[in-house]
Amino acid sequence: MAQIKSNHSKISNKIPEPSLRRLPWYLSCLKLSLADGAQFISSTQMSKETGIDASQIAKDMSYLNISGRTRVGYEVESLIQVLEEFLGFSEQHQAFLFGAGSLGRALLGDSGLSLFGLTIVGAFDIDPAVIGTQVGGIPVYHYDELEARLKEHKARIGVLTVPVSEAQTVTNKMIEAGIKAVWNFTPYRIQVPPNIVVQNTSLYAHLAVMFNRLSANEEGEN
Repeated sequence: MAQIKSNHSKISNKIPEPSLRRLPWYLSCLKLSLADGAQFISSTQMSKETGIDASQIAKDMSYLNISGRTRVGYEVESLIQVLEEFLGFSEQHQAFLFGAGSLGRALLGDSGLSLFGLTIVGAFDIDPAVIGTQVGGIPVYHYDELEARLKEHKARIGVLTVPVSEAQTVTNKMIEAGIKAVWNFTPYRIQVPPNIVVQNTSLYAHLAVMFNRLSANEEGEN
């Protein structure tokens, strides 16, 4: 049976970020295999499904002290449980969203986030038209209510979807109020103290990469 033998914090500190980013891909692959009735899966099979080299998959698993059985592979159901626990998907992490514009509202309406351990319990904005309303059942508050709502919900994560011009100002307010991690959807590189976790997910940056590669491929075809 696949299992984590070491302390979670020690594993988290030593696993490279590229490997950490690949783990959710493996988890999706495993869940699809389980749905198809598979009890075991090899690195070679996972490689075919994910496009990641089998040796890389085995190396990534080794960071978590996970190894498969010879000529059998990994036990699918057990490995799913191990990965979900390690990635934090098996428990719900409360979060607040900052900026209930078009992107923010889309995230508020995404019920799939809860499947990966994130529950947005409230949103904040300065627009009188949205304050006091609900989006997908999630209430929208004014920033003045932030500290009181944090005491109520104990949320540690802030989802940042404000305009670029407000990104740093709102981030400062979040941190002052007690937010410990920021999921930043703006194209602005916010500045935070060393003890604050930041995950940058700029849609525009990914668009730039896609457009650049598309252009290069088209030039290569001509």
